[in-house]
This record gives sequence, C-alpha cells and structure tokens, in this order.
Amino acid sequence: MSDKVIEDTFTMAPAPVVTGLDGKHHGVLDVHTDGMYENGHVIPTEEELETLPRIAGTMPWAAYMLCGVEFAERASYYGCKQVFKNFIRAPLPEGGNGAGAPPRGSQKTAGALGKGTVIASAMTDAFTFLAYALPIFGGWLADAHLGRFKTICIGVAICGVAHLIMIISAVPSVIQAGHAIGPFALSLYMLAVGAAMFKPNIAPTVLDQNPHKRPHVVTKNDGSKAIIDPEATSESVMLWFYLLINIGAFFGVATSYLAKYVGFWASYLLPGIIYFMLPVLLFFVNKRLIKLPAGGSALGDFCGVILLALKKNGFKGFGRKGFWDKAKPSVLAASGDSRIVHWDDQFVDDVRRTMAACAIFLFFPIQQINDGGLGAAANAQSASLTSNGVPNDVLDNLNPLAIIVLIPIMNHGVYPLLRKLGIRFGPIARMTFGFLIAAIGAASYAVIQYEIYQTSPCGYQASTCEIGTGVSNLSLWLYAIPTAVTACSEVFINVTAYGIAYSRAPQNMKGFVMALSLFMTAISTAISLATADAIQDPYLIWCFAVPSVVGFISAFVFYWLFRHLDDEEFFVHVDEHLGTTSSITGSRDEDSLAEKRAVGVSQKSF
Repeated sequence: MSDKVIEDTFTMAPAPVVTGLDGKHHGVLDVHTDGMYENGHVIPTEEELETLPRIAGTMPWAAYMLCGVEFAERASYYGCKQVFKNFIRAPLPEGGNGAGAPPRGSQKTAGALGKGTVIASAMTDAFTFLAYALPIFGGWLADAHLGRFKTICIGVAICGVAHLIMIISAVPSVIQAGHAIGPFALSLYMLAVGAAMFKPNIAPTVLDQNPHKRPHVVTKNDGSKAIIDPEATSESVMLWFYLLINIGAFFGVATSYLAKYVGFWASYLLPGIIYFMLPVLLFFVNKRLIKLPAGGSALGDFCGVILLALKKNGFKGFGRKGFWDKAKPSVLAASGDSRIVHWDDQFVDDVRRTMAACAIFLFFPIQQINDGGLGAAANAQSASLTSNGVPNDVLDNLNPLAIIVLIPIMNHGVYPLLRKLGIRFGPIARMTFGFLIAAIGAASYAVIQYEIYQTSPCGYQASTCEIGTGVSNLSLWLYAIPTAVTACSEVFINVTAYGIAYSRAPQNMKGFVMALSLFMTAISTAISLATADAIQDPYLIWCFAVPSVVGFISAFVFYWLFRHLDDEEFFVHVDEHLGTTSSITGSRDEDSLAEKRAVGVSQKSF
C-alpha cells in the first residue's frame, strides 16, 4: 500500500499556508476565493456534503502491517481454540494413536481429557469470558499508563509463554499419564490474559494511522470532485483488518485435521509457530507507527460527568434531551453554579457519544449467542452428524471462509456502489441487517437439531449416542448452512463496532471503549456459563430456538432506538498543539465553530 494519501489518484488545489502572528502554522480555517481550507484540505460545504460522492482515502502501509500482526495473533488464537472443546469433552479414542487421534476410518472424534459436554462448555466459556472481560483492564492500562504499543507487546509475551505450556500439555505421555489438565488449564487462562492485553489496543492503533481526520474535497484526474470520507476510510481498513482476522481463523481447518489424524500436540504446535511471527512483525513496524502516548485515562472525568448529570437531572431524566448539557462548564456558569470541574463542554459531548455507543453495544450479546448457539451446543450438534472422515469441528471454519468471501464483495463492490448512488447504508442499518441474519442462522440450527433427534439411533440423546454408528444419517455438511449464514452477520456488526468504538471515544479512552465493545462477548459467554447445565440432550433445540426469537425481536427494537444515528456526520477533530485526535462534531473554540457554520459544515452530533 502506498504511503501517499491521494497523490496518485487525486489532485488538490494548493491551500495557502495559514500562519499566526508568531509565524507558526496553527491549522485554523482560512478563507480564499477558491474555497475554505483547514490544514491544507478543502472543507466541503453543506451542499457538497449532500451531493458529492464519498470515497475512502488511502492509509499508510504501516496500518496494513498491523493488520498482518492481527492475522498472526488470531491465527494462533483460533487455531488453538478450534480444538479446545474436543480436547476437553471427548476421551482418548479407543484404538487411536494415544495422542488424541481416533482410528482411521471410524466415525469417532478426536479427544483427550474426557470431561464431557458440561465441563467442556464451562472451561471454554470461562476462557472466552476472561479473554473478553479482561480487555477492560488492558484498555485502561494502555490509556492511562503504558500506551497502546507497549501494552500490546506485553500481551504478546504472555501469550508466547502460554503457547509453549499448551504444547507440553498435549504431549502423548502427559495425556496418557492423566497430567494434562493442570498445564492445559494454566496455558488456557494465560492465553486469555495475554489476548486481553492485545485485543483492545490493536484496532485503535490501526485507526490511529488514519491521516483523514474530517471530510475534505478532492478533485479526481477526470476533473470530477469527491469527498474523502474518514468514516469510509476507517471502514475500508477495518474490513481488511477483519478479513485478516478470519483468514487467521481459517487455520482452525488445519488444526482440526491435525487433531484427527496426528494428535493434539500437532494442533497446538502449528499455532505456536505462527504466533512467533508476532515479535518479528512488531519489531519491523515499530519505528514506522504513529504511537500516541498514554495521557492518563479520562475515566475519572468520564465518571464525574455522568455523576454530575445524574445529580442535576435525577435518574428519571437519563436519556432525555438536554440531560448531558447540565454537566457542561458553560451551562454551570450560566446557572450560577461556581463549582470547578476538570473538563470542557466538548468532553461532555464526548461522554454523551460514548454512552450512546455503549447502549448500542448492549445488543451485541444476543447476536453473538445466535452466531453458534449457547456454549458447546453447536459442537455437540456437529458431532451427531455423519462425517465420513471430516473432523466434526472443521466446518466451524466455514464461518471465517464466508467472511473472507463476503468482505471483498462489500469493500470493493457493494459499499462503493451505494456511495456512488448516494445511498447511505449507515452503521445502524448495517447492524440491524446483521442482527436479522444472525437470528435466521440460529433458527436453521434449531431445525437441524430437531431433524437430528428424529434420525439419531438414540433419539433425543443424540450427542452421547453409542448405538450403531452413534450418529444421525444426516450429513455433517448440513451444519455448513447456519455456520455460513451467521458468519455474514459479523461483517455487518463487528466491523461497524470497531469504527463506532473508536470514533465516539475521547482520545485517552479509546482502548477502554474498545474493551467495552469486546466485553459484550464476555456477557454472552456469561449467559452460556449460566445455562451450561441445560446445554445437553434433550434440550439442544431450545439452545438455538430461544436466542433466535429474541434476536428477531431485538433487531427491530435496536433499529427503532438508534435509527436517527444513521443521519449523522463523522469526522475527527485534530488538536495541532497537543497532537491528539478525537471524534467530534464541532470545535472546542466557539469562534471556530461559528466559522464552520458560516460555510455550511455539518454540525450534526455523532
């Protein structure tokens, strides 16, 4: 990827240098006959915002290198996670090679510890819960003390040790001696801690590299004008980011086959080898990154704004128009309140947008449950189907495969076409569509489970059946349908969540807010943990059907509550003096705000 922002594709009329009395550049607005400029960019008028096509700008290549870092981390993470449930749930297969692989030609699945479905669900859900709950600490630590890059490196080191211990736990002699559970559990939860340091900080670091802070007009080589859209730019790079996550997740195919035909030691060795690409990539990209320092977390002021707004309005006023305004210093002063606060009016607007984002995130757990069912329910379903030599968990990798196919179609086909036609498929519309797709996928899981119970030799005890072949005569490939359908929902929901979490958070809370979006996965996992005893025959149909119904209802509620956000404008404020950025809808300086309004720049809240 080129480091040049628009030179190869666009030409821009040169903006006169803006200077102050001290002769230094201050990045203020300057009026000229050929347009309104800020920091060398032509600011679009209200008419241009409404009529000109929006396009994504280019990103520095370092941003795509970070996407490669994410690929290596997720390839190792999902490569291991793919075989966790079989490793824990199923015993060493009789007649197998002693490393967990079943006899060739049998319908048996790979296994090692033999702890059953309930414990497998509990352990893997606890792992997932920690991996997505602890990022709140990892995000706060990066924002307040260490900075994102250093926190990422610490997480990488912890995960590296975890991978080594996990490989040892899967050595055949350790499994056969009955000593595997201890080191495996240690490595499992170390991996969760390391991922919690890495995950909330990698996406914000990628988005920190975006040079496009607000919409600006460019002239293309054919003479037509377009708007470089920061939202479209962020969306584009995050689609690549999510694409590489799912290419990494596809390594679960290899680890599933390794478990079935070689053993679990090989299933854990391959991800470990991939993982040790990470230090090399991070070292190479280190000096080429924009690394924003830790600035002391704004969490204290954030909570202070919430508490003051509640004190002024009461709990009954929460969510009503003007609720947050009463915490603004200007409003406090106008009302005669002389208290001293450590924030400005813009920070209160940041808090408002952040809280709105958090409200959006509350709808994510139901989608995540629909994307695979509760706990190990989907794993039990796949183990009850005729596999004919295909590992029962390998079809889970149709999830990333569907995403790998869909993302380029959306990134290079659908989204550019919609922008060209002037159709705004906003974040709320995208997520609502994703929620509906996930609910449809969950319904198809329920239908398949019903058919399994009708055709299994053991009826409604299908997942533990040992009569005859022990499985339904239905093909394992039926399981591919809901797996691929629910995967499509992730493209519309998860990718959008990255942009919302980054754009709405104050600069020194971006890691924390990203962690809040990840925490929704922890909530869905907690629900799975709470229902672990029910994730077994004969109740597996309900593990899919109930979340599906809830998903359909919540999709419409979600759109009704947040549909107004699709009409709002996205841009990022740049503070030239502090070298920081935050997504805002106006200037902290009231005079500058008046100038922007004079030329028709949108002042809609985001």
